[in-house]
Amino acid sequence: MTDQAKDPQVQDLAAVREATGRLLAAVRKLDDAAVREPSRLPGWSRGHVLAHVARNADALVNVLTSARTSERIPMYVSTEAREADIERGAGRPLAAHLEDLAHSADGFNTAAAALHPEAWQRTVELRNGVTDRASNVLFRRLTEVELHHVDLGIGCAVEDLPASFVDRHLDYVAGERFAGRPDVPALLVTTEDGRSWRTGREDAEGGEVTAVGGTAAELLAWLTGRADGAGLDRSAPALPVLPPLG
Repeated sequence: MTDQAKDPQVQDLAAVREATGRLLAAVRKLDDAAVREPSRLPGWSRGHVLAHVARNADALVNVLTSARTSERIPMYVSTEAREADIERGAGRPLAAHLEDLAHSADGFNTAAAALHPEAWQRTVELRNGVTDRASNVLFRRLTEVELHHVDLGIGCAVEDLPASFVDRHLDYVAGERFAGRPDVPALLVTTEDGRSWRTGREDAEGGEVTAVGGTAAELLAWLTGRADGAGLDRSAPALPVLPPLG
């Protein structure tokens, strides 16, 4: 294996391209009527989801350009502009969505390929003042493509996503995103192969921590709001209510 093939950014960009290819192949099987039908996200049609995925690629190009040039370029002009762009694009016919998805994905791939090694280590600004290292933008894009593929409701479930993605995103959600958050119930999340995370609020009420177990895919689907978790093992009579990832 070459040094370039071992590079994490090269691997992540390859994963983004592969996931985008799967998404495009699945969307090509739809028709104009199916695009207008409801997605699995409340209040959004499949067209809304597709428009969002495309505009997210454009927005992350802004982020990567900031990393390359060291200029402060906002991810989105504003929240209002972001929402208006999604709404404006949602009702387009299938062919327009496919062209937009492919074009915006190419723009993201080009912007990522243009970054030099030092730029990947720079801190970039995302939405709502969130900051991160530029190298993590690739996995953020992969997450958008994979999970919104599920949200389209066209036969892809979290269980169908690559195991490498599921494992990595579960580690991120349970190990980082929900860790220490006061609005997340105290949880002990354990996979069938023995990996575990103590996540959620640290000062559990009455010292109670709800243990939840299952496959990595089942746990990720529940934690990200893609499933109700009915098949998960749990130490409480009912699963606690989780906040949206937002």
